[in-house]
Formats: sequence, structure tokens, C-alpha cells
Amino acid sequence: MRSQLLVSTEDLAANLADPDWIVVDTRFDLARPAKGRELYAAGHLPGAFYLHLDEDLSGPKTGKNGRHPLPPLADFAARMNRCGVAPGRQVVVYDDGGGSYAVRLWWMLRWLGHEDVALLDGGFAAWKRESRPLVTESPAPREGKFEPKPLLGATVDAHYVAAMLGNPAVPVVDARAATRYMGENETLDPVAGHIPGSLNRFWQHNLGYDGRFLSPDELHAEFEELLGKVDPATVVHSCGSGVTACHNLFAMELAGLKGSRLYPGSWSEWCADPSRPVSTGPK
Repeated sequence: MRSQLLVSTEDLAANLADPDWIVVDTRFDLARPAKGRELYAAGHLPGAFYLHLDEDLSGPKTGKNGRHPLPPLADFAARMNRCGVAPGRQVVVYDDGGGSYAVRLWWMLRWLGHEDVALLDGGFAAWKRESRPLVTESPAPREGKFEPKPLLGATVDAHYVAAMLGNPAVPVVDARAATRYMGENETLDPVAGHIPGSLNRFWQHNLGYDGRFLSPDELHAEFEELLGKVDPATVVHSCGSGVTACHNLFAMELAGLKGSRLYPGSWSEWCADPSRPVSTGPK
């Protein structure tokens, strides 16, 4: 399980020259959206393509569909094909934020039918710490054969979440920091608080002190403590805008707790409708 979802720096270094391995840099900064591209230009893993969270991994905003709505599938497919994504090719994604942005692309590819995608465990920091090679040139576009085939039931919408409020068999797990969840330190969205009844697990708790993911056994124990014996396939993941929610979803998959779902609009969509209920403070 761990080897299918995570790739070590050693394994990636050994396969960088393999044309069937595709590396994608997703570094980003919510406070300064241009920063990720600047960092990429200053130095990135050899052969890595760059994808921008706002421009490449999100779609147009309406003011009611959240801060990072999913992009139109045709647009996303075109971007994947320029990176050479095709059946049988291994995609490895990294960032410099503990996987908090890389998980967005990991989840999208899995959702749309490309199973061969993994995170670089430890990300850019681990690669650089080990003095592995960096380059400044961008790779030429490649030809891919990616055709999106959405997995039914992998996402839920606000209507579903609203209908399931208070149902202990359908828990919502909020990946934001505890202070934002409780409504004490909201700096990104116009309304503070959380979806009533949702549970809080800050996405960074999935990582060890070295920036790598905890073991599957550790993650399994922690999610079981949070969720009890609920069916993993009924769990819904949320965050501010549907990005770091994927981190908890990834961690559950790593722990063998398969099939949980994403609420892509998350808090930024939920709170855009004043008729929807809001809770503050601890659960």
C-alpha cells in the first residue's frame, strides 16, 4: 500500500531518466500565488513540469462554488496530455508544503481514472536536503493519452452534506487548523467556523517530524480514534477549498481505509450561502 501511494527520493532518482515516469511540481503559496512558479524557475527536479493550483488545477470561480472549484475536465485533460500522462506511465507529484498541494493533483488523477500516481515522500525539502540534482530548464511538452473517466461517488456536493448533517454514519472531516475550524483565526474566507457536526483533523498531523507521512499503522490508529468503526467509504473530507482535504483522504488510503469522498467546494462554498448553518468552537 505505502509503495503504491508514496515514492521515496531514492526510487525517484533511480527512475528520472525513464520516459514512463512523469514528475510534476505543484509548489504554491496561498498568500502569494506567483511564488510557486518563481521557485520552480529558480530550481526544480530534473524533467519536472509545473502546474499552478489556481490556473491549472482549479476552474472559474462564481463566488458561490468555493475558492478552488474543480476545473472543466477537457481543460484538465489537455494539461495532463501536455505533461505526457498516459496509461501505464507513473506520475510523481511533489511540493514544498508537506504534500498539501500535491495531493490535489494526486486525487484528481485518481478520481479521473489514472491509478499510477504517487506523492514524493518528503517532497522538495527531502530532495534538496539530500543534495539531489536540481535544474532550471523546463521540459518540452509531451504527448499523452489521458482521457478523464470520473469515478462515480468520489465526490459529494453541498446538498448532500446538508442532507446528512448530524448523521453519525456520514462524518465530515475538516482538514483545517483547529483555530480556523473553531472560527478563531479565519483569514481566507468571509465567514468563520465549520460545518455543524464536522470533525477536525489538521492535515499536518498526517506527517512526522521529518516531513514524511506517518506509517500506515499509525495513521490507521489515529483515524480509527477519530472516526470509530464507521465505514471509510461514508467519510466526507472538507477543508477551506477542497485542497488540503485531499491530504486526509490520501492518509486514509495510505492507512488502508479506502473509498472516502471529497466535498470539493468545502468551507469556502458552504459559507457562501447564508442560509447554510455554521458552527464555531470545538465540536
